[in-house]
Amino acid sequence: MIVEEIMSTDITTLKATATIQDAIEIMNKNRIRHIPIVDDDMHILGIVTNRDIRDASPSIFHADEHKEDFLKPVTEIMTTEVITAQKLDFVAEVSSIFYEHNIGCLPITEDDKLVGIITETDILHTLVELMGAHQPSSQIDIRVENITGKLADLASIFKERKVNITSVLVYPCNNDPNYKVLTFRVQTMDPRGIIEAIEKEGYKVLWPNLPGIDL
Repeated sequence: MIVEEIMSTDITTLKATATIQDAIEIMNKNRIRHIPIVDDDMHILGIVTNRDIRDASPSIFHADEHKEDFLKPVTEIMTTEVITAQKLDFVAEVSSIFYEHNIGCLPITEDDKLVGIITETDILHTLVELMGAHQPSSQIDIRVENITGKLADLASIFKERKVNITSVLVYPCNNDPNYKVLTFRVQTMDPRGIIEAIEKEGYKVLWPNLPGIDL
């Protein structure tokens, strides 16, 4: 999946001459938390976030003081070192940028011009969809040896039981390089039959635990 597939092209922007008050009003009106600051050619000059607004605002105990500060231009509080991405970048790579830099949004550029934006919410929604967690399903965690062919072997068990797999994730197993955890999300609300089949083949099912757990 590439960035172009999940980015928003309906972007709310401001010019450098806009005031901090303008930014506050637009954020409240559109229920957004990030506003790119651009020039007439849509080149990014900076970005203002709700955190910038919060840091520039007086405390509730001094709310009536220094109101003139809100008439200052957004250039006074905007971040000028803006991290950007390209619309053909992979979503997985972009997700690591959010993680590494602890940012809430990422402007998307083409030929140095702003063409879109993605937020941490977009990344979260995409992750949920990729995992299939937004639709009725069951999760099964299985510990396997870290050797070639285990995923295919388990997939064949699901196929024999006619259980549709919606997503598969691979995790390290308690820092033990000899094992991995395969997490399957499958289209069944009662996974007991497939779990029994998996355990019959000698695999360790970590979740859900049987017997005794309410499935």
